[in-house]
Amino acid sequence: MNNELMEDYKRYIMPTYAPTVAVAKAKGSRVYDDKGKQYYDFTSGIGVHNVGHCTDGVVKAVQEQVAKLGHCSNLFVNAPQVALAKRLVEISGLGGKVFFCNSGAEANEAAIKLARKWGAANGGRYEVVTMRNGFHGRTLATVTATGQSWCQKDFDPLMPGFAYADFNDLESVKAAVTEKTVAIMLEAVQGEGGVTPATEEFMAGVRALCDERNLLMICDEVQCGMGRTGKWWGWQHYSVKPDLFTVAKSIADGVPMGVLVSNAKLADVFTPSSHASTFGGNPLASAAALAVIKIIEDEKLLDAATRKGELLQSALRAFADKYDQILDVRGLGLMVGMVVDGDPKVVVEKFRDYGLLVLTAGGNVVRFLPTLSMSDKHLEEAVEMMGDALEELYGEAPQEEA
Repeated sequence: MNNELMEDYKRYIMPTYAPTVAVAKAKGSRVYDDKGKQYYDFTSGIGVHNVGHCTDGVVKAVQEQVAKLGHCSNLFVNAPQVALAKRLVEISGLGGKVFFCNSGAEANEAAIKLARKWGAANGGRYEVVTMRNGFHGRTLATVTATGQSWCQKDFDPLMPGFAYADFNDLESVKAAVTEKTVAIMLEAVQGEGGVTPATEEFMAGVRALCDERNLLMICDEVQCGMGRTGKWWGWQHYSVKPDLFTVAKSIADGVPMGVLVSNAKLADVFTPSSHASTFGGNPLASAAALAVIKIIEDEKLLDAATRKGELLQSALRAFADKYDQILDVRGLGLMVGMVVDGDPKVVVEKFRDYGLLVLTAGGNVVRFLPTLSMSDKHLEEAVEMMGDALEELYGEAPQEEA
């Protein structure tokens, strides 16, 4: 990275991140740093560029929309927002309505607020049960909803009204439910917590518990939504339908957007002035999101995510068979985790040296989130890079002659 650029970064930007590469441009599944080095991007901007970087259809939609109407407050109606809301309701099959905002944390805040508002009229209930090792955002409410102590440290007092249970442990969830509980909130695949998919028994059990106790089931689809797992939404892999689910990250391919989607029962819980967002559903973000949906459909990227996810997991399992330091491979579609014995950052750094960008998750997981549009050729080349990097890390050193 350019030394002057890094010095200015450290001088003017608060140290909430520790960046290692200065990305200057990107296209498709590849990014390029400020010195021209190419990387295969298996981070996708942390699950944002599902359809690829600078995809022509999204670029064109954004250019045309920003030249016509970039922002319109929600005191007025804009056509792209309405068109997007209709498509999301159609795709979800929940028969409800949507609320637009700007990020995953905001979408989850909206879900929590809606649940509390509904609970106030249904027994005065307000508590939300969330899962340990889940992740729901960085606001005070969503960091409390996130059942991980590392991101809650030094932010006491945390928001009241949350209880925690163990993911994929239905008895733990039942034990956390009280007369104050209004909702159970979870991810179909825990992303930041270690790329751990829910089991069918767990998801079905949570849905049945919600029905039995008159609770709301909320699915956080911020990272595993928009085709990442091979379905539009992660919950569609299971025999359940949530009452609410949240979407963000990849929905508008990098243009900030968050969405709360409801079923019909909850469609009119929010009323005028009970919640709002100045930029939520603005024409620019809505046009980008409509383009993303069209690309996913036209290029059959749901099927591609399933097929390429199987190829990636198969390659990683072959590495696991070869190296004892790789303990497990898991995930859904192109949301994949490789569990390693030791610090995953060592693997991340070695992959980067070879021209491959990946992420960590949980305490010992290397996380892969490639673009759904990545070509088979590029995937094969990336896997070869992984093989070379892993051999350097884990391969047996040659024996010295006596």
